[in-house]
Amino acid sequence: MRVAIIGAGIAGLTCALEFAHRGVAVEVYERAPQGQVQGCSWFAGGMLAPWCEAENSGALIAALGAESLPWWRAHFPASSWNGTLVLAHARDRAELTQFGRRTENFEHLGAEAIAALEPELAGRFSDALYFAAEGHLEPRSALTALAARLTELAVPLHYGSAGPTGRTAGRVVIDCTGLAARAQLPQLRGVKGEMLILRQPELRLSRPLRVLHPRLPVYVVPRAAGVYMVGATMLESDAATGVSARSALELLSAAYALHPAFGEAQILELGSAVRPAFTDNLPRLTWVGAVLHVNGLYRHGFLIAPALARRAAEAVLEGRHFA
Repeated sequence: MRVAIIGAGIAGLTCALEFAHRGVAVEVYERAPQGQVQGCSWFAGGMLAPWCEAENSGALIAALGAESLPWWRAHFPASSWNGTLVLAHARDRAELTQFGRRTENFEHLGAEAIAALEPELAGRFSDALYFAAEGHLEPRSALTALAARLTELAVPLHYGSAGPTGRTAGRVVIDCTGLAARAQLPQLRGVKGEMLILRQPELRLSRPLRVLHPRLPVYVVPRAAGVYMVGATMLESDAATGVSARSALELLSAAYALHPAFGEAQILELGSAVRPAFTDNLPRLTWVGAVLHVNGLYRHGFLIAPALARRAAEAVLEGRHFA
């Protein structure tokens, strides 16, 4: 059997690796030219946080995410495993209580313990939830590393090519193209996400920080060399029209409220992308004719892609059905 993977985002690359590791002849096709693949995977936060995500995504995402964590440890050693710290300003402490009721696998921290984990936050927060088993990664580095691993495995990556559209003798097509597959998956909708990348080398934060707020919870994710990704917006929109002035102001204000040093940060990038989601915000493996669609990863792409890739391989090679 041969498998053609359509799409070189995180879903497509993890599916390609899963099939290649099972000894299947795989090829990957990506419409964008090499070096210009900038879909929603490119603008992701890269948080590997299954228990935090359970707060609004439920048990399935938590289970798929927890299953995927060992895969990331094995396939991307540059991922960090310092946990996630969930915080709330004094006026929003009720949000922290609610978050704790909806999640698990964390410990409550007081002011001293928060300062021990993140000295830069000393005296700024009195309560937090610490999810020690969670991690994070830099999405663009991870995508590059996975593509390089496929090349090492002699898996062809065809950039600037839409690829085959259906089954031919001895070949199965796996479609991982997100919203581009909406003609075949009319239930898909777009959810726009916006992000900022800031550089503040004087600030030393070592793990993702989620700052709760009733209207706009924000996450700040550390990357290399004093660089931080700030995100959280979720807008019901199919148009990747860039970051609005309001969103940029809100994200910057939230970062500044977390730590005033962000007021002196350099803005490196403002970016947005449209995530593919079904009405229940849960992923699906769907056969449309002879094509298996892996889609609807919503805001959980890096978190759950390895687990979905395993299920895609089992669906194709073993005939398993996943509801």
